Amino acid sequence: MDKKVTVVGAGNVGATAAQRLAEKELCDVVLVDIVEGVPQGKALDLTEAAPIEKHDAHLIGTNTYEDSRDSDIVIITAGIPRKPGMSRDDLISTNAGIMKNVVQEIIKLSPDAILIIISNPLDAMCHVAYKTSGFPKNRVIGMAGVLDSARFRSFIAMELNVSVENIHAFVLGGHGDTMVPLPRFSTVAGIPITELMEPDRIDALVTRTANGGAEIVKLLKTGSAYYAPASAAVEMAESILKDKKKILPCAAYLQGEYGINDLFIGVPVKLGSNGIESVIQIDLTADENTALMKSAQAVQELKDLINTL
Repeated sequence: MDKKVTVVGAGNVGATAAQRLAEKELCDVVLVDIVEGVPQGKALDLTEAAPIEKHDAHLIGTNTYEDSRDSDIVIITAGIPRKPGMSRDDLISTNAGIMKNVVQEIIKLSPDAILIIISNPLDAMCHVAYKTSGFPKNRVIGMAGVLDSARFRSFIAMELNVSVENIHAFVLGGHGDTMVPLPRFSTVAGIPITELMEPDRIDALVTRTANGGAEIVKLLKTGSAYYAPASAAVEMAESILKDKKKILPCAAYLQGEYGINDLFIGVPVKLGSNGIESVIQIDLTADENTALMKSAQAVQELKDLINTL
């Protein structure tokens, strides 16, 4: 393969992302983790599945970063997982230290890479990666909105008993309880869901979307979501690797867009070979703008906390 993606963190999210990258034949994959044997074992297991899945992507598992040299994209999932009753904010101190160390290692070997951040708390970890790397803002991207909109789309499909392929959904804001799903921009075969559902049902789906991660944590009891987060990161990586220029909701560093400055916030962006090629701005209603500003304030508080570490 002429493309290489490094996935840092060989837990459930990282290993699933590696699997999907390889099986889509998007790139060769380097899986990095500090636990001896885990990335090697998972990479070997995925390699042994290749004849059955019929792909020729090469997978390497390692405890060091040398094999990540000259990666096109680095997907960072490393960090301690969220447990039942634990907020994303509780994770910030430990995961900020992990993120800083990972990024310092990555930039030595892949100074031209694009970083896709998955580690929680997502918006805060994007700030750590951006500050540590010194990369331009188009090359540090947070995976949030693709996952959140996928959850919203899934719930809409279940509610209306229609194909998920017919559904587009729009989510703005921080990744967490303050995210801002936008029903008037969410459609089924081009028809706004506001014309297909009663307001109380839409509100229920919006609430479920905002609490989507916590719902899975509660069900699993000993872990958090990983299939959908991995798929979301891979969709972003595919748009970059193939220069598809998809419009996807991602956490981007804003400098004036939507009236927000110096924060990573979920907004629609165009993803191509250069990473974020443009931020798509839409006119918001007063209520939508208020909700987005509330979300931005929550992210600002996390950023302020990071600055005290």
